[in-house]
This record gives sequence, structure tokens and C-alpha cells, in this order.
Amino acid sequence: MTGKLFGTDGVRGRANTWPMTAEMALKLGAAAGRFFRRDGSAGHRVVIGKDTRLSGYMLENALTAGLTCTGMNVLLLGPVPTPAVGYLTRSMRADLGVMISASHNPAEDNGIKFFGPDGFKLSDDAEAEIAALVEAAMAPVDPREIGRAKRIEDGRGRYVEYAKTTFPRRGRLDGLKVVIDCANGAAYKAAPEVLWELGAEVIAVGVAPNGHNINDRCGSTHTQTAAETVVAHGADVGICLDGDADRVILLDEHGREADGDQIMALFAARWADEGRLKGGTLVATVMSNLGLERFLTARGLRLERTAVGDRHVVEAMRRGGWNLGGEQSGHIVMTDYATTGDGLIAGLQFLAEMQRSGRRASELAHSFTTVPQMLRNVRYAAGANPLAAATVQAAIAGAEARLVGHGRLLIRRSGTEPLIRVMAECEDASLLADVVGGIVAEVEQAAR
Repeated sequence: MTGKLFGTDGVRGRANTWPMTAEMALKLGAAAGRFFRRDGSAGHRVVIGKDTRLSGYMLENALTAGLTCTGMNVLLLGPVPTPAVGYLTRSMRADLGVMISASHNPAEDNGIKFFGPDGFKLSDDAEAEIAALVEAAMAPVDPREIGRAKRIEDGRGRYVEYAKTTFPRRGRLDGLKVVIDCANGAAYKAAPEVLWELGAEVIAVGVAPNGHNINDRCGSTHTQTAAETVVAHGADVGICLDGDADRVILLDEHGREADGDQIMALFAARWADEGRLKGGTLVATVMSNLGLERFLTARGLRLERTAVGDRHVVEAMRRGGWNLGGEQSGHIVMTDYATTGDGLIAGLQFLAEMQRSGRRASELAHSFTTVPQMLRNVRYAAGANPLAAATVQAAIAGAEARLVGHGRLLIRRSGTEPLIRVMAECEDASLLADVVGGIVAEVEQAAR
């Protein structure tokens, strides 16, 4: 093995390049099968979902071979959102759930995420054990014990029906015109179906996947197309999902964005008023805007910050017994409804509040004034470590000194791509641009 296998969200990389090769998927499947058949018993099952990337076929087949050769029975769901895999792993009494997706990444990338029988992503310890088994020799079972593979035709339908149950009982979306952008990804059928069945007038974009166009100028990372569609059609709201539909960015009737921080602010305030916000606490990451923290504090609520990654958010929520959390990027985790971020269900909760309150999206989607925040990404070559350069360290130290009493600085490596993320917040926009630009310039120089 040439590097660390599991990142912050499973295994991810460029398709047909380590670790996203058919060979590695075969080994991962065999290792996961051994891990979940430690007791030696038969009848274990695993559900596998995927998004719409062309490489998903290759990885799905390789995983299936690895799992069945160790005696696991495989249930193939086809294209479904990541949260559907978490839900169906539990509801179908499976031992393991697997999602083949690189989320918001380009179509050339792919990834493999594992879910335990409780529907939550596997712990770091469990992933480490599976990684160790990948390094060990494969242990195929006796020919009579080879697992079976079966395609489940109604997996999407089961998730659609469940998603509708999270909307208020007997509630409907009649009279609402909703633009839904599915990023040509995993929710391209499920999301429009749910909205239409609840009574909305649905205008769907990003629903023509061809294996290569997932997240391509659409979805939560590129909302311009959906925003233009909202305005052109006079829609009431836009819902933009990412490639595996575990993220959401909302658009008001003017096409203006509301990110995860604004969505969480609305939900936290509303749930607190209803006595539903457990512990009076919202869990978010170090990336969430200072304006969100000020908004919560003014209402007597608490913000618990974690490292970046929805898995860290969920782990903190479970430890603290809290039921609402997420990320600025659009992961909204509501453990009353789902075990992971669910963009569609978060969108439904926003629509429910529109219907309950009779207020427009623009009145609900912008709860607080953001502190100016700048995020720049610098790509680096595999194996490089630009943050270790003395010039970069000096630039970071200088920026921190300049921001004392004015804002904050966060420098980190992406857990899913070879990127250095440079983020700062500051009320002084010119100071903000200066410190971020200075650090980025040094990182770019060190990354050459």
C-alpha cells in the first residue's frame, strides 16, 4: 500500500488510480466481509448504493465479488442518495452498508463509504481494522458458502416513502413552485418524486446523468443554473443537492443562496422554540461563520464546534445526545430523521417551515448577518507537504498576529482532495483579503 487508505469520509480518489481501482475495491470488499463475519456465521448481508459516475459500475462489481467471496450476501440498490444507504442498512437489517460516491467531487473521482448496522458511518477504529485486513491475505470461504448478489428494484421507492414521513403529517406543498437541482447525481429521480408526491409544482434541473456530468456546473457547488431557473420561472424556492444528496444549499425566490449555517440557524431557533433542540445545542464545525455563533448566543443557545467533516459532527452529536448539527457546506444532520446528512430531508424541513409560517423563503433563509469570510483552496502534488515550509509557517504566524482581536484564521488539509484550505474571518474586508492572499501566495510557492 502506498499511503493511508481511509480519509475523513471513507476511501476516495481518482477512478482507476490508487486507491480507486477495481483491485482495491475487490480487496476492500473481501476485507469488509471478513470484518463482519468474524463470528463465522452465515446469512450476513450488505446493501450497496452508488451515485451516477461511470466508474460506479466497475467499483460496484469489484466490491460485490470481494464481499460474496467471503460469504456476504449483497443487495444492490443502484443509484440512491447516501442517506438512503444509511436508512436502508437499518431497515433491511443489513450488517453493512456501502455507498459508492465521491459526493461533490468531479466525475473523474469516486469513493467508497461504509455504514454499520445502525446506519451510522463506521468508526475510525473499525476502518483501521478493515484497512489492516486489506493488507492481509484474502480468505475466501468454501464454495458452498459463497454469498449471493441480488438487485433490489424498490430501494429508491422505500427511501422516497420514508422521506415523505419526515414532512408534517397530512401536510402538503400545494401552491409552492420548487426548483430542485439534483446535480445529475444520486437523487435525480428520488428528489423530484418526493416533492411532486407532496403536491409541489416541480421544476427539475440536473436530472440527466450520463456518467460524466455529475456536479458539472450544477448542484450545491454551482448554484448559478438553479438560481437562474428560480428567477426565470418565478419559483418560490430552490433546493440544490450535491452528487450523493447528503448536502443542500437553498435559494430564496430571488435566487440568493442560503448555506448550511443559515439553514442550521433557522432550524435551531425553531426547534428551540418548540422544545425540540436537545440540550439547547447545535453542533457545527470550525468552518461555520462567527455570525452563526453570535445568533445562537443571543438566543441562549450553544454552538459546539468540531473538526471539519460530517462524521466528526455526528460523533459529537451522539456523545452529547444532541439532535441537530451540520456544516456550512450544506451537510445538515438531524438524527431525529437520519443517521447522516440528508439534503432532501433538510429541504423538506425548510419547506415545512415556509408552509407553517406563511413566510417567503427570503424571510426564512437569512437569519443572521455573516462576518466576512474568505476561503481559498490551493492544490498540491501527492506526497507534498507545503504547510511544513518555513515561509508558509512564517506567513501563517504573521497573519495570526494581525488578526488578533479582529477575526480568526483556519488552515487545514482537505480530507478528500489534495488541497490546502485557507480560511479567515474578519470584519475588516481589506485586512481579510490581505492575510488570506499572503498565505495563499506562500502555499502556492511551496507547492510547486
